[in-house]
Amino acid sequence: MQVIKCVVVFCALVSFSSAGFARDLSKSERDLCTWGAGIASTAQQYKLAGLTLYGARKKFQARHFPQQWMRMSALGITEQTYNSDSRMRPEGVRQVYYDGCTRHELARR
Repeated sequence: MQVIKCVVVFCALVSFSSAGFARDLSKSERDLCTWGAGIASTAQQYKLAGLTLYGARKKFQARHFPQQWMRMSALGITEQTYNSDSRMRPEGVRQVYYDGCTRHELARR
């Protein structure tokens, strides 16, 4: 229970602190983070619905991606999502991923 409280507090702090940072990113960087957050959210939705990692990977492999690198990235994000013990709702996973991605992109500069 203590871990859940820490995660919730962390998410709240991250969302408040990263709100100002997101404006500094380019459109392509924001789009990249939004795309990855959507993949993580969908993977979490599959996980909570009881779909196996194998089943989730098959669903993502059947999807059409506009760029070649997106398929492997989607599979990697899915695997990380399934390896996590988190039972967060998909919307929460989407926000946490987006916040982490934007902080990463800003740190790369």
